[in-house]
Formats: sequence, C-alpha cells, structure tokens
Amino acid sequence: MVNSKTLLKLSPYYVEKVWGGNKLKSLKADDSLAGKPIGEAWEVSIHPDGPSMHNNIPLPNDICFPYLVKFIDTSDNLSVQVHPDDDYAGIHENSSGKTECWLILDCAPGEGIYLGMKDGVTKETFEEGLRAGSDMQKFLKFRELKRGDFFYVPAGSIHAIGKGVTLCEIQQSSGITYRVWDWNRIDDQGNSRDLHIDKAMDVLNFDPKFNQDKNFKIQTGLLQFDETIRAVEHPQFIVDVVNVSPGKDIVLSSKENRPSSIIMVEGNITVSRDDETFELSAYQSMLVLNPEHRITISSIEGAKYLWVS
Repeated sequence: MVNSKTLLKLSPYYVEKVWGGNKLKSLKADDSLAGKPIGEAWEVSIHPDGPSMHNNIPLPNDICFPYLVKFIDTSDNLSVQVHPDDDYAGIHENSSGKTECWLILDCAPGEGIYLGMKDGVTKETFEEGLRAGSDMQKFLKFRELKRGDFFYVPAGSIHAIGKGVTLCEIQQSSGITYRVWDWNRIDDQGNSRDLHIDKAMDVLNFDPKFNQDKNFKIQTGLLQFDETIRAVEHPQFIVDVVNVSPGKDIVLSSKENRPSSIIMVEGNITVSRDDETFELSAYQSMLVLNPEHRITISSIEGAKYLWVS
C-alpha cells in the first residue's frame, strides 16, 4: 500500500486530443497545461496508458480496481464510435470490453451527444451508407444536453460526444474504441483518421430494443437533488451522485471488494478516517482503500460529488 495510508488524494493523467478544449485547464488551475488542447483528465486510473498519481508517483500495482474515471471536455465533435463487450474484446484485443456512463457537468446551448440508432436503421443500410462515405449522423439519435443529465452507454452502443460538452465518464478500465465515422474530417495534410469499420460492424448492436431510451438509463437533473441518487449499477462500477448538505456529516462505506473513489463536482468537502483528513474541492478526486471501513464527509457550505464503488 502507499505509505500505509487508506485515503489517497490523486492527480490525473492528462490526455491531449485534437478535439480537446480549454475548460479542464482552467478548472484544474494547472499552468503546465497552457497551450495544450486537453481533452481528458484520467482522474482515477490504473490503466497502463494513463495511471493517475499519488504524491507524484503512479498508483502501484498492488492497488487494483476494474473501473476508470475521467473528466472530458470537447471543443469539437468526437468521432462516432463503438466499444466491444468483454467477450469480443477478450478474443480480439486481449482486453476487457468497455461499457461506460456519463454525467453531464456543462454544455454549450443547443449542443449534445449522439447515442443510439434511429428507429428503422438496419445493419445493411448502415453499412451501405458507411462504406459509401455518407453523412452518418442521419442514422443517429441526437440528444440536446443540460447539466445533470446522465446516460449509460453499454458496449455495442453507437455514440459520439458533441462539441462544447464537459462531463464525467465512469467506464470499465479499457482503452478499446472502434472508430466508426469521423465526420469526413481531414487534417492539414489532407489525411483522415483511421476507421475500424470491420470490427465496428462486428460489435454494433442494431436491435431496436437495445436502442430504446430505457436501455441507456437516461436520467435528468441529478445535480439538483438534495439526496443521494443511485445512477447506475454495473458489475465493475456502481455510481452514486451524493449531495452534502451544509454543516451535515455523511458517513460512507462500501460492500464492494475493491477501492472506491470520490469525484468532486461542486463545492468543497473534508474527508476523514481515523487520523487521516483531507480537503477536496471541485474537480479533484480521491481513492478510498478499504472502503468497507467508514469514512466521514463534511462540508461547511454544501457540495456534490460522485461515489464510485
């Protein structure tokens, strides 16, 4: 373990993206990010592509958990993409699959996400359009966003995060993404990004029931409630949206046999356990080892955070 401590305040692994924005740089107040298009901050991660840090050291190998938590900020549309499930990824990528979920933290007016196939879209019509270089957004459901919206994105879902969006993503600890379509974009040299059409067509789910809204567990206003909301349960991550009322303590624990995480969204909290006490503010994160042992969270002015277990 890390210096025998059980509450680990983390710093993220930052990822530059062509579609990255400026908001994370401002929210993190990190001067080292100046001039960089930061698209993702991997807040809680043991993934080898981007482990998060404790005291400027990557989390050690003896700390294991099956999820990954990111903040994402966009200045342009992400590619239209799909992730494989565990079975397909295990066979073809030697990896776990990737199911994820999103809590929307901010969004420019009128912007949103693409999630799910429109009614009547078949594998045949979709692939025909894709291989013909058609504008593929005509097949996709667009959903305008508001702060506090929540979406569950199971493996096999067609999806793309639009521009002007800031969100928190909780996902299986996997980096497997199949790029389906990239808006026919080209770079300064006239090159387009690689697509993964064959694998994408293997894993895309065109079942009308799968593409219904209820399968995406869509919820609204999760940051407006003055209580704890269970947003989603997945075998590898459980997400609660927690409100801390001003001056009132919350005692937390988890029955899951893995570390839990606190992901701050709004306000400031004090986290205490035995002789360990830490302050966390918005857009900071903490890993809680031995989460079955209770911790106490308090806030003078109130706060909101995610409890991922």
